[in-house]
Amino acid sequence: MIPSHKRLSEPGSAPGTLRPPARRRVEKVTVTVMSYGPDRFEETQCASITEALAAITDEAPGVTWIHVAGTHEIEGLQALGARFGLHPLTLEDVVNSGQRPKLENYDDHLFIVMRVIHSAAAVAGEQVSMYLGRSWVLTFEEIPEDAFDLVRERLRRGKGQIRSAGADYLAYSIVDAAVDHFFPVLETLGERIEALEEELVEDPDRRTLEKIHQLKRELLLIRRAAWPQREVISSLGRQESDLVHRETRVFLRDCYDHTIQIMDIVETYRDLASGMMDLYLSSVSHRTNEVMKVLTVIASIFIPLTFIAGIYGMNFNTKASPLNMPELNWYWGYPALWLVVIGLAAGMIVYFRRKRWI
Repeated sequence: MIPSHKRLSEPGSAPGTLRPPARRRVEKVTVTVMSYGPDRFEETQCASITEALAAITDEAPGVTWIHVAGTHEIEGLQALGARFGLHPLTLEDVVNSGQRPKLENYDDHLFIVMRVIHSAAAVAGEQVSMYLGRSWVLTFEEIPEDAFDLVRERLRRGKGQIRSAGADYLAYSIVDAAVDHFFPVLETLGERIEALEEELVEDPDRRTLEKIHQLKRELLLIRRAAWPQREVISSLGRQESDLVHRETRVFLRDCYDHTIQIMDIVETYRDLASGMMDLYLSSVSHRTNEVMKVLTVIASIFIPLTFIAGIYGMNFNTKASPLNMPELNWYWGYPALWLVVIGLAAGMIVYFRRKRWI
C-alpha cells in the first residue's frame, strides 16, 4: 500500500521547527563515526549524537563520516546542525520523512535527500538524508538497515580508492549504493511477473487480479522514488561547486546511467503489468464466451426436443376425433419418439461440428 506521511509541524509553526516523530521506528539512536585517510582508519560506535560530537576532533586530517540511525533525538540534531552549520530547514526535512528526493546547494555544503529500497516487501523505500561538506559527510536513516554496509566494508579494508579520495567520492559511493539497491528488488519483481504470466495462461482467477493490482502499485512506488532520484544525481554531476571534484563527476555520470536503466526496467515492467491486465480481462471474457457457447449449443439442441415433448404432452383424446394425435395409439409410438429425438439431437451436433461452432 502507498504510505502516508503525517506532517509533524502544526500549521503556522516557525520554519525549521523540529518536532520528534509521532511514531519512532527505532527505540535508541545509534551513531557510527568513521574517520579515515590514505594511511589511517578509525571507527567509533556511539549511543547518541551528543556522544558522537564529543568523539569528533577537528584536527583529524582526511574525511569524517557520521552516520545516524534514528531521527528522534531532536537536541542532538540541533547540536549537530550548530556544529556543522546546517540550515534548520534541512534538519526539518531530516526529521519529517517522506520527502521527495532533492538536492539543495548551500555555501559550504550540499544537502541531498534519497530513497533506499531494501526489499521487495517494502518498495515504498526509506528516506536517507545526506550532507556533503569539504571534509565530512553526514547521513541519516530512519532505521539501521545497513543499506551502506558494503561502503563501510570498503573503508575498513581500504579497497579501491575510497580512502585516498575526498568526501565527494564517499558521497558518490553512498548515492551509488542507494541506487544499486533498486536492482535486486526489480529482479524479484521480474520473477513475479513471469510467474503471473504463467498463471494468466493456465488458470487465472480473482487472486491473480489482486496480484496484478499489487504489482502495479509497487511499480508506481518505485517509479516515484527513482524518477526524482535520477534528477538529483544528474544535478549533482553538473553541480558547479568545488565540493564535487571533476574526477568524481565521471563516477556520478555512471551512477546516472544506472538510474536510466532502472527507469527503463520500471517502464517495461509497467507496460507488462498493463498488458497482463488486458490479458486477464481477455482470458475472463474468453472463458465467459466458452461457457456461453456451450450453454447456447445445449439450449439449441434441446429447444426442438422440448417443442416435440410439449406437443405430445398435451394428450388430446383420439376417441373424440381422429385428428387428435393418432400417434398416441401407435404400438411403437414411444420408441419412435425416442428415435426422432435422438436422431434430431445427433443431426444438430453433427451440423454444429461441421460449422465449427463446437
